[in-house]
Amino acid sequence: MPFYHQLGEVPRKRHTVWRQTSGDLYHEHVMGSFGFSGPESLLYHLRPPTTVCRSKTLAKIDWKSDPDETLRMRHFQLAELPTVDSATLQRTVLLFNHHLSLSMVRPTVDDDFFYRNGQGDEVIYVSEGSGVLQSLMGELAFRQGDYIVIPRGILYRLQLTDGPWRLLIIESAGQIAAPKRYRNEYGQLLEHSPYCERDIRPPQALPIHDETGEFRAVVKQNNLLTEMVLDHHPLDVVGWDGFYYPWALSIHDFEPITGSLHQPPPVHQTFAADGFVVCSFVPRLFDYHPDAVPAPYNHSNVMSDEVIYYANDQFMSRRGIDYGSLTLHPSGLPHGPHPGRAEASIGVQRTDELAVMLDTFHPLRVAREALASEDPDYARSWLL
Repeated sequence: MPFYHQLGEVPRKRHTVWRQTSGDLYHEHVMGSFGFSGPESLLYHLRPPTTVCRSKTLAKIDWKSDPDETLRMRHFQLAELPTVDSATLQRTVLLFNHHLSLSMVRPTVDDDFFYRNGQGDEVIYVSEGSGVLQSLMGELAFRQGDYIVIPRGILYRLQLTDGPWRLLIIESAGQIAAPKRYRNEYGQLLEHSPYCERDIRPPQALPIHDETGEFRAVVKQNNLLTEMVLDHHPLDVVGWDGFYYPWALSIHDFEPITGSLHQPPPVHQTFAADGFVVCSFVPRLFDYHPDAVPAPYNHSNVMSDEVIYYANDQFMSRRGIDYGSLTLHPSGLPHGPHPGRAEASIGVQRTDELAVMLDTFHPLRVAREALASEDPDYARSWLL
């Protein structure tokens, strides 16, 4: 996953002579993962993608964590997070461990450079706004509610259209994929999957930029941001095909799985990665057993930190959260519904909640940048 896709013109056979009208060869570029044994695509450039005029270090990434490591449930009120210019260079890191980081950004203008994350796959959840992802593989329109999956190494830039914009960014050290239980041995999504290939949107347009000059690209690798200046426009691909490209899936196309009694969180799983999963809570019917308690039971998943981003102001098991809230319930502590929420859920037929959840298999650290948004009273909010 995803599936085979082609845009633009490609020769009939791979690695064969294919010339431009000038007589020059098109420049092949294999982009893939796992040492040529994972998903890959083959791109054809007007000019070599290797022509770097100069480079310099912009910044070292050295996230600092909250010095207070006291185990407690935490709530961050991110609705009023300040706006910034860049969607890539001014992200506010919130939580992180060696498998992932979770950041948020409220950009106001387009970047005047391109960006490549060389050390992690990215999932951008579009909480507000719309625009176009411009990448080596073409243009991909996005809108509120989209998950944009960008495999590592793909050069891209976000063109912002209708705002304001609020983006939640998951950066993964491992590959982002559909859970294995949703796929057959051939990789096709199965009938019981909460989404299918029709819901996945690959790039649909491939503008060709035949321009020379100086073009900036910022690359993240080895916890450094490096600025490289190329001697031509990097989006000069005339055609490509393969399985490695950015793609989008709307949370509104996620079909909820329900039952007569409360279903456990894995039914909401949307993506799998090394060390964590991503789940989507969407509007759905509640449990239909006559004695069902729709609110979740108290639970101790002793191997997982639970993170929930609230994409609207409704959530059946919580009180005191608003749109833009983020909660962290660490492993080692039982967690469950706020007082009165289980009783209040009995007999309720549906919920209109919208939320993104991460369950991690190793503890998360709270970044110092998140502390200014923390609700200090949240840990005591279960007291009657």
